[in-house]
Amino acid sequence: MAGQTPPRTITDVAVLRLLAHPLRRRIEQQLRTGPVNATSLAQVLGESTGLTSYHLRQLAKYGLIEEIPEMANGKERWWRAVPGDLRYPTYTEQSDEMRAATAEIARHNLAELIELYESFEQGAADIGPWADAFLFSRATIRVDLSLLREFFEEYIQLVQRYGATDEDAGDDRKAVLLRMFSFPEI
Repeated sequence: MAGQTPPRTITDVAVLRLLAHPLRRRIEQQLRTGPVNATSLAQVLGESTGLTSYHLRQLAKYGLIEEIPEMANGKERWWRAVPGDLRYPTYTEQSDEMRAATAEIARHNLAELIELYESFEQGAADIGPWADAFLFSRATIRVDLSLLREFFEEYIQLVQRYGATDEDAGDDRKAVLLRMFSFPEI
């Protein structure tokens, strides 16, 4: 897709640990809904402004979020997620420290998915036709590693193709959470 940045593979254990941190994960979740500043984030998360400001700066230090200068008002700094395709090295390319951090991230992702689904389930009756957006597929495919990687790249291309851009924000589109994970049966 034109205009898409190439995937960024995170090889720095410090960045992986940063992404595994529970508060930073909550910050990342808030950034999915739009720009934040330390004060608004602190109110939503029930944390101090100093703490949210620190974590925002840490995320920015590694290029995961960026400041929005045009929204700044005095000392108030606004932040947004940097769009992109973040990836981790394959399991066999990871050190033990990297594996521990990516496993922690995966556990948090699965726990978050359960929480998000339960929230959807509780509110589905109130969202009208959007309740039909719950699509479910469970499949097993027999592939070698190269075909699995090809499948994954095509999945990412589909996500990028159908994903809304900032220009689409005013129409009737809603954020729809997609999660894909795969692992071999053992």
